[in-house]
Amino acid sequence: MNPNREEAYKLMTEWTESESLRKHMLAVEVAVRAYARKFNEDEERWAVAALLHDFDYEKHPHMGGEDGHPFVGVRYLKEQGYPEDILEAILGHADFSGVVRTTPMAKTLYACDEITGLITAAVLVRPDKNIANQELKSLKKKFKDKAFARGVNREDVQRGADELGIEMWEHIAFVLSAMQDQAELLELDGQMA
Repeated sequence: MNPNREEAYKLMTEWTESESLRKHMLAVEVAVRAYARKFNEDEERWAVAALLHDFDYEKHPHMGGEDGHPFVGVRYLKEQGYPEDILEAILGHADFSGVVRTTPMAKTLYACDEITGLITAAVLVRPDKNIANQELKSLKKKFKDKAFARGVNREDVQRGADELGIEMWEHIAFVLSAMQDQAELLELDGQMA
């Protein structure tokens, strides 16, 4: 099977009702796609992994075990014939899965997952709610403030950048830029202000 973005998006929306979770998966897709371009990898394939990395979370929110996230989703994708590299990347985005991230796709998905959440949260607290005006300097302050976007694991952000072999703030700047380029898709273009 050679999955495409359209099929992945349809599956993601069928399994996920939460708009915020859908937007999270779209933000991760945007960042992962940008890295696929940078690394000269298959954008479509990487986008599929990113779009589906949390697609089972809403229905199976408990972590770990065969009946939890991301194991249920990966089992379903495997039954549908999804390629092993995509399944490995999805499993690898969750440290508790025990799956070691060995491929550039898996490392990139992991590196982009948490930081897109912090960037989105930073934009949504801005009065203009416009990512075009979000500066790296402001993100640095928010990153240091452990009370801000508490659910974002700062150690995972650092680990992700380390695994990619990219300095953390360079990585965050890259993800911010990718998200700024797709502000309308992510609904971070100020229209919600």
